[in-house]
Amino acid sequence: MFTQFAGTQNLALTAWLGVWAALLFGGFIFGKPSADNIRRIPLVARLGSSLALVLAAWSLHLFARETPFFTASGLIAIGMTLGFVGDVFMAMENVIGGMVGFGLGHLAYIAAIGEFSGRLNLPLAPVAFVVWWLVAVACWYVIVWKGKRGARLLKLIALAYSLLLASTAGAATALAVAHGGFIPLAVGAALFLTSDLIIAGEMFSGWRFPLIGDVIWLTYGPAQALIVFSTAAALQVSRV
Repeated sequence: MFTQFAGTQNLALTAWLGVWAALLFGGFIFGKPSADNIRRIPLVARLGSSLALVLAAWSLHLFARETPFFTASGLIAIGMTLGFVGDVFMAMENVIGGMVGFGLGHLAYIAAIGEFSGRLNLPLAPVAFVVWWLVAVACWYVIVWKGKRGARLLKLIALAYSLLLASTAGAATALAVAHGGFIPLAVGAALFLTSDLIIAGEMFSGWRFPLIGDVIWLTYGPAQALIVFSTAAALQVSRV
């Protein structure tokens, strides 16, 4: 993924990826189960892994300054930074603040995908958006609307949020259909939506199983990593 960067840049990106993986997966392997047995990954490892991706994203933006993807990489970095802000709010159990941070981040991701599409002349097929919107609405109806928890207004806010995340997945999928080099980006967007559906199940339907908190982070963390490193994928695609 990093072959288009110079040696020192490649080393820096690999280092950030290594720090992220060590914190997230190391936290899971070596962490102690919480009292309620919903997670093993400590809070400092979770937030630290997210911060490592923020720094990786801004490093990619710096490294892409002389490429056509400078704007797109900046939008990805802004999106990841807003995601980290969302993580902080969620750690404080401020769900609305977390949703706002993630939602704004996804607007940045969608704009970045549009930039990749325009710079590489890869059209985005509308059908990909429609498919993901249908998936999001169906999952929202079963998990959130039919759930026995949560106020109706919050459930409607969750619908809008789900459609936004589905839009990111739709845009990423459309880009991946146009060029297979963006398949990791599409997988990342799908994993992000999956992670948030599990959170929704926990909030609105009372889902509870051992290490559910870790399952959320072990889908969310790789999702963000795949999105962040889409700049490197774009550089590879542009050289093909």
